[in-house]
Amino acid sequence: MRIVQDVVRYLVGGLFIFSGLVKVNDPVGTAIKLGEYFDVFAADIASFFEVFEPYALPIAILLNVVEVVLGVALIFRWKVNITMNLLAIIIVFFTFLTFYSAYFNKVTDCGCFGDAIKLTPWESFTKDVILLILIGFLYITKSSIKESTLGVKHVIIICTTGISFLLCIYAVRHLPFIDFRAYKVGVHIPTDMEPAESAIFEYTFKKDGEIVKSDKYLKPEDGYEYVDYQVINEDAITPKITDFALWNEQGDQTQQLMQGTYLWIVTYNMAEADVEGLVDTKNLTDRLEPTINPIILTASSDEEVNEIKALRGLNMPFYHGDATVLKTIIRSNPGLVLVKDGVILGKWHFNDVPSPVDIADLVKK
Repeated sequence: MRIVQDVVRYLVGGLFIFSGLVKVNDPVGTAIKLGEYFDVFAADIASFFEVFEPYALPIAILLNVVEVVLGVALIFRWKVNITMNLLAIIIVFFTFLTFYSAYFNKVTDCGCFGDAIKLTPWESFTKDVILLILIGFLYITKSSIKESTLGVKHVIIICTTGISFLLCIYAVRHLPFIDFRAYKVGVHIPTDMEPAESAIFEYTFKKDGEIVKSDKYLKPEDGYEYVDYQVINEDAITPKITDFALWNEQGDQTQQLMQGTYLWIVTYNMAEADVEGLVDTKNLTDRLEPTINPIILTASSDEEVNEIKALRGLNMPFYHGDATVLKTIIRSNPGLVLVKDGVILGKWHFNDVPSPVDIADLVKK
């Protein structure tokens, strides 16, 4: 029993640490996901969930840090009773959350592992059910889990808490340390908008009462009765980028903007964009080489964009995009993305606005 308990403890603790660290890497992404849940719950369960929306980022940071700390605490057997109680509360809550998402098809990506590992709603729920069983086993047998006698265990927990919190703050004030999203540096957007492979089909037929499977369509005149087919490389035929589009009053401009060199000023909501960030961005665009074209990508209305452009002295053209896509492209409002012929060369938070020389050097590489 002790061996099984230790294996489960390390497994659950390690999974919580991994899941937490992935989200510590991108707390803004967690906040976006929490905002989606708050919207759904406000509409479906109770309107008071709207109260939490302005605090999605602080809540995300708290949850991410707690997840890492609980994983470490479980492995080091720190305050076993408190640790197990918190783990039980968290896993019950998230099992309900993922079941609700899967059953009612409300939030199609739970964000359990950030953007590092994508799970379908039912995969997320299954994962949580397994964790619920494992944590339930540990909870029932927690009396036999002896508190650690390690002298530095309190220091380990304090350091874990502090480091996790600082990493979250750094990621918020700059950008994620590791970019797991489809729009990371080096990606050629037009290529990733196309399937990696053509569909491969496996057909099912009946012949003489027996089931026959084939990668070719077999003829009825040869005695084959068609039953069904399935695509066996579904993942490969789904493009990595499926929802990218840019447009203005003239219509779709996506393909046009994949040719040439552009500095995207990405602001999904111009009214909420950081003022100093917009000022620093304007100062940068005023000194860019003429071959580099600054443009604004936003989900705000024409009236709002024109008003803020005039207020901040921004004289570049603007294009519209989906707010969710723009938030996915860069976790900063505003954020800067350097694109040459559809290839993403660089990305910057508004706190890290590069110099014109840095931009020019990247373009010349």
